[in-house]
Amino acid sequence: MQGAGKALHELLVSAQRRGCLTAGVYESAKLMNVDPDNVAFCVLATDEDDEGDIALQIHFTLIQAFCCENDIDIVRVNDVAKLAAIVGPSEESGETQDLHCILITNPNEDGWKDPTLEKLNLFCEERRNVNDWVPTITLPE
Repeated sequence: MQGAGKALHELLVSAQRRGCLTAGVYESAKLMNVDPDNVAFCVLATDEDDEGDIALQIHFTLIQAFCCENDIDIVRVNDVAKLAAIVGPSEESGETQDLHCILITNPNEDGWKDPTLEKLNLFCEERRNVNDWVPTITLPE
């Protein structure tokens, strides 16, 4: 599981550098509605504070269903602060962004074949084989 956390960290950094990262529940939902074939990976993130947020849990359920229907691998992360440290503030506004849902898009444009994406896809496939449809990944410190 730790290897998957490191791979996710590397994928997020690489995708952000290439402009292939969409953050935010609403932004992600809009992108999935317009261009689902362009989405390669989905990360859902919560903190302990979010566990009681029914609206967020409903959004997650809908996003998970959409990802399963469109063969998009999906994982959960239980530490939004670690994710914020990796992804950082929004490039446009410099403000903290909604990191409850992050999509990785366009992995094959310009010949980008990210080995960490392939590693995470394999990890998700292995987890599905043991009926863990949305595995939780722990990000490294």
